[in-house]
Amino acid sequence: MEGHITSDCEDRYHDDEDDQDSYDDFQGNEDEYPIPNKAAPLTKVITKESLLTAQEVLGTVMDLLSLREHHARTLLIHYRWDVDKIIAVLIDKGKDQLYEEAGVTTVAINDFSSQLPSTLTCNVCMEEVSVCEVTIMDCGHYFCNNCWIEYFIVKINDGQSRRMKCMAQKCNSICDEEKVRNLVGSRDLQLAERFDHFLLQSYVDDNTRIKWCPSVPHCGNAICVEEDKFCEVICACGLQFCFNCSSEAHSPCSCLMWELWCNKCQDESETSNWLTFYTRRCPKCHVLVELDGGCCVVRCVCGQKFCWLCGLAMDDKAKYETVSGHSCISYKDVGHEKVNRAKRDLKRYIHYYDLYKRHKDSFTLEYKMKETINEKISKLEERKSTYKDFSWITGGLYCLLRSRRVLMFSYPFAFNMFAADLFVDGSSQELIENKKRLFEHKQQHLETRVKNLSMLMGEPFDKYDDDGLTNFRMEVLTLSSVADHLCQALFDFIEKDLLVYIYGENHIIAPYDSNVMKNPSTLSVHWSIN
Repeated sequence: MEGHITSDCEDRYHDDEDDQDSYDDFQGNEDEYPIPNKAAPLTKVITKESLLTAQEVLGTVMDLLSLREHHARTLLIHYRWDVDKIIAVLIDKGKDQLYEEAGVTTVAINDFSSQLPSTLTCNVCMEEVSVCEVTIMDCGHYFCNNCWIEYFIVKINDGQSRRMKCMAQKCNSICDEEKVRNLVGSRDLQLAERFDHFLLQSYVDDNTRIKWCPSVPHCGNAICVEEDKFCEVICACGLQFCFNCSSEAHSPCSCLMWELWCNKCQDESETSNWLTFYTRRCPKCHVLVELDGGCCVVRCVCGQKFCWLCGLAMDDKAKYETVSGHSCISYKDVGHEKVNRAKRDLKRYIHYYDLYKRHKDSFTLEYKMKETINEKISKLEERKSTYKDFSWITGGLYCLLRSRRVLMFSYPFAFNMFAADLFVDGSSQELIENKKRLFEHKQQHLETRVKNLSMLMGEPFDKYDDDGLTNFRMEVLTLSSVADHLCQALFDFIEKDLLVYIYGENHIIAPYDSNVMKNPSTLSVHWSIN
């Protein structure tokens, strides 16, 4: 058995004076500085099996307004399954207006069919049919069953089955789902089952507080949040995603920032801009040729001579004035500023992308550490040791993964945030640069601690004796707490000192949550990151 580890704790925790206070906060008894356990967003996983039972709000509205099930469902679908919204409209506008806006008709049709003649003319197909072959909806309009069925089939196949209105002109009443089910089922049972499936799924599709898990292949689960939609959640399948935009969890990037970054990575727009402004394709071999000053007559590596401005091919003896359709005599500095800007933008993009990609690769490698760490923990559990609980080791791992993700997405955030056109009018370049330096200062502090924690988690702690484990435990808990503290500080700086300078209200970020990766054994890396 090896002796205890030797390390200089101060080098790991506070290599500069700014972090001294963070370190001092965690000195003393190690049990006094566990990894902070901030409140996670209130979420609930809804599985395929529990989807029906999860719709208890349906019974609430039925009891509240004394409605039949299909009327209550119609109300909830119209108001996005928001009972508070229904109650607010009921109080402000009254029950009649509430029903009218949602297309609910509750007027009883008492034995209306008995008052009809034995044959009727359907106003759709204009054929006379027996009264037994006519269906009357709650609004009082009636058409022959064949026309109803054809209408419902088209609507269901078009994915419009959740709010099928009456066929009568200018009638906004929603058709009774039971009558729809019976009519469609008389011709196609599978389509009727599909209709029921759509109604069941409306609880998720039309609900602002519920989203389907975006896993591929789909796990079939949905996630319900009780409060703010700007949060990051984890499905039971292990996928972590942004509830607002359903893409991978990307804080501290706002949803719009992350969308812009993904589009830039996929389209390689900065590279394309530079190539457009600074290169031309050879008319013979189609290789890209760059003009680096001088005359605009260039020669490709294949030997072809051509004009870089217009792309026309030229033979060795040709002159500008003798080439058909060619009028340029000498090189013109057209679009020179655009070329320089394209080169600067490309350089800036590559800088941030390289840092983002480096942390993404580190995250992937550190995620794989959980298997090695579990093996080391198993060896420690087999030993006779004073330590029986090693959850603090896996806690250090999830803190590492969480902090690494914050760092990884902080670079797309910085790329978008510190673009000059994002700040509000009146923001000077000096202000932007000052904010940028402060952000990078906090970013660098976090990066140093994450690097130290990554190195620490890779140590052979399964070979340490009890004294070594005690020292190792102190380092893991302390460094994890410092990293968590710095992540929270970075988020606070972004929300209070940066986002206030951005145009509009499109940049809201999910709050920092130290519980996001508390169980790395169930977390899966589903997303393919650029």
